[in-house]
Amino acid sequence: MKARVAALRTRPETVLEDYARLFELAGASQALEPGVTTILKDNISWHFPMPSANTTPWQLEGTIRALRGAGYDDLVCVQNQTVVIDAFKGEDLNGFVPIFQQYDIPVLYNFRDEDMKWVPYTPRGELLVLPQIYPEGIYLPDYFFGKNIVHLPTTKCHMYTQTTGAIKNAFGGLLNTHRHYTHSWIHQTIIDLLTIQKEIHPGILAVMDGTTAGNGPGPRTMEPVVKNVILASADQVAIDAVAAKLMGFDPLSIKYIRLGHERGLGVGDVRQIEWVGDSDLADEDWQFDVGYNFHRFLAWMAWYGPTRVLQKLVLRTPLVAIPIFLSEFNHDYLQWPLKYKKVYEHWREATPWGQLFQQYQEHGTLGQE
Repeated sequence: MKARVAALRTRPETVLEDYARLFELAGASQALEPGVTTILKDNISWHFPMPSANTTPWQLEGTIRALRGAGYDDLVCVQNQTVVIDAFKGEDLNGFVPIFQQYDIPVLYNFRDEDMKWVPYTPRGELLVLPQIYPEGIYLPDYFFGKNIVHLPTTKCHMYTQTTGAIKNAFGGLLNTHRHYTHSWIHQTIIDLLTIQKEIHPGILAVMDGTTAGNGPGPRTMEPVVKNVILASADQVAIDAVAAKLMGFDPLSIKYIRLGHERGLGVGDVRQIEWVGDSDLADEDWQFDVGYNFHRFLAWMAWYGPTRVLQKLVLRTPLVAIPIFLSEFNHDYLQWPLKYKKVYEHWREATPWGQLFQQYQEHGTLGQE
């Protein structure tokens, strides 16, 4: 049986209704277990409202409405923190907070002890790298066990993994702030996490926004390109393969997609994927290119280049404060004010999706329950 990926063209005037249709086309009600809590795992790649970097407010609202319409009433959002991303600033600046309030969605944080605990977990399936990276044991947030999860990634490039989407969206939720230990083996790591997800979640779904897609060395510093596309699938490998194909990449040439396909965790060969909805999207090629910038060069030096031998010295000692400071200073105090704030403002003023984003900023939500 082929994997199914639902793909639709959309526009601001119909986007909430289109998300409801997408949900149905993807077979979401068959993918998610009824009667259990469903975690909404949004994606905040940059706390600033960089178009294409973060879950969009219409993606979040449309998914909540579709889930509620299908009888999934017990919804909870779980946020994660990184060493350079502020979850509270991100959910505020990207317009999530009024949506949570309107639809009465509790928000938990995997870095707060009062919300959840990190507990040891022994996977049943064979893992590629995590046991070697964390010889002291693999720890997961206890709250995730036995709950459905709905990932809310965007369609964009990534300087470490070429593309990023549904599979990598588990990275922040399931690994703690020491997840930077894994970057030299990032492809294998996120496939290990997919193995774990299939063990701990009774249902998994991805709902991906490509209304504005991210071209260039993401997941933060990108060129936003309006594409008017939304995707959904219960197969995390398949939806990432379809997104990669749309962006102009050969999905099986991307290591994490190939590993997921070879290990039977999903379908990465687009010839074996059933595109439902606007199936003619299969003919599109956006000709995206990850490209290079100075930050990507430094990352290559640290994770794969000649300075890789210094990883344990730098990353597992107090010296880790140095690369953290450099990344934060580069992104938040150079890139955003000098370049990407203007990119965001132009998108907000000149594109239909930017204007819709402004409506969310002014009114909080589009629909009413």
